Amino acid sequence: MTTHPVGTTAPPASPFGFWTPAGHGPLPDAPADFRAALGEVKQPVVVARTDRGYAVAQGGFLAFTPPHAWAFPVAAHLPPLPPAQLGDPAFLKDHGLRYPYMAGAMANGIGSADIAEAMSLAGMLGSFGAAGLSLERIGQAVDRLKANLGTSPFAVNLIHSPNEPAHELATAELLINKGVRLVEASAYLDLTPAIVRYRVKGFTPAGPANRVIAKVSRVEVATKFLSPPPERLLRELVAAGHVTQQEAALAAKYPVADDITAEADSGGHTDNRPAVTLLPTILALRDRLVRQYQYAKPPRVGLAGGIATPASVAAAFAMGAAFVVTGSVNQACVESGSSDAVRKMLAEAGQADVTMAPAADMFEMGVKVQVLKRGTMFPMRAAKLFELYRAYPSWEAVPEAERVQVEKTYLRATFAEVWDQTRAFFLRRDPTQLPRAEADPKHRMALVFRWYLGLSSRWANAGEAGRQLDYQVWCGPAMGAFNEWVKGTPLEQPANRTVVAVARNLLYGACVVLRRQALRQCGVHLPDECFPTGPLTGDELVKRFA
Repeated sequence: MTTHPVGTTAPPASPFGFWTPAGHGPLPDAPADFRAALGEVKQPVVVARTDRGYAVAQGGFLAFTPPHAWAFPVAAHLPPLPPAQLGDPAFLKDHGLRYPYMAGAMANGIGSADIAEAMSLAGMLGSFGAAGLSLERIGQAVDRLKANLGTSPFAVNLIHSPNEPAHELATAELLINKGVRLVEASAYLDLTPAIVRYRVKGFTPAGPANRVIAKVSRVEVATKFLSPPPERLLRELVAAGHVTQQEAALAAKYPVADDITAEADSGGHTDNRPAVTLLPTILALRDRLVRQYQYAKPPRVGLAGGIATPASVAAAFAMGAAFVVTGSVNQACVESGSSDAVRKMLAEAGQADVTMAPAADMFEMGVKVQVLKRGTMFPMRAAKLFELYRAYPSWEAVPEAERVQVEKTYLRATFAEVWDQTRAFFLRRDPTQLPRAEADPKHRMALVFRWYLGLSSRWANAGEAGRQLDYQVWCGPAMGAFNEWVKGTPLEQPANRTVVAVARNLLYGACVVLRRQALRQCGVHLPDECFPTGPLTGDELVKRFA
């Protein structure tokens, strides 16, 4: 490691001021000195210019004019930049957080109660992945979180379910009755009675009782969440006795969502939007609607999708994000509701090891989700099932060779046997699906194919032996970026990955990245060896957040 002084790489600019040292002797100017100073993000840093190059100014005092002939010109002054200062302070205050960081929901309990608890206790927000779970399991998770966290914050996912509106509405009612005060609304194509009922219930003149963070990737959907609830839905909810007239009147003055997460290219449901275009678009939309509706408190906008390295976190905040949301990287952590087999697959994934595949919850609509393709045949098999569904009016109309392949390789049972299991499932979950399936063979085929798509995720979560080639693992390219960043460090191994360690490293690293950018803006260009790189572990990481 070099210890030579760091020389200037640009012509001297007009100094910001002048620094007078407290004592005598050479100023610290080795790369290690810069690393130590810039790594203490809670402390200010003064970079002085000497006849040897740049140096770290320690102690002494600053002045705008040279008080002495031996004062050193100041090339840059960096104020403290602790992680808590990265986002919107209103977001932190409203949700009772210390840091502008959220672990987003991952369906089927992959976004586990363990994740929600760990994040909350570390001053961040975690969202329990309720999508795809029974009401009983959701209720059990909520009871656990409320018992263990008390008044500490957590969120529960409420997902749009166009094929199961009764279950969506029942989930919303459960969350209201359980006193869950924050939901993460995801995959919505339009506002539904369920999400509006949750938002409106409990409104008082002081404001909403229930808060909503809506994950969106399209302007038309963001517009709905950034606007007041539609009058039509409010009238229907009042007529049904789901909300009171007073609650509806009060809610009409507020947006449906307190916060919007602009979801760029991510795992699971995604439109593969580039973050650098999506976030500015949603911010501009927010500003326009705030002016239109004259909100007293503007909704905040955060960023998800691709958040996996300090540079991406720094970029999000530099573009104006109020908070950041992670997903894929959390699934590879020990607290996730996935299996060790999947965690290993994720830890080996590269950015190109993902692809789009038909979604179980919106199969008939042709909606796709982003999944891992390395180590699994699921994307190709799911695409084949959708191809058959689109091409044929019934299972019986599918050519025999295709039927044999699907039953032998995908279902590992006859179509009739799987339909019996599917029928039993919907008798418990949503009996309204069955009359249509009995009358419409194409719908029956869709439900059986959704049986495979739905179980493929559960096989992955359980680490089902013998079903590895059918694992459905939701994953975005962020996973590959994270793996590249932690290569050669303890976090390369999935057993060492915890959601809090990952979050703290991303936040701390972002502070270092932004400090480096601030130096560049002052005309100070230091070599790479002057900056901390790679993730921290153990006591060193804890110290940065003490």
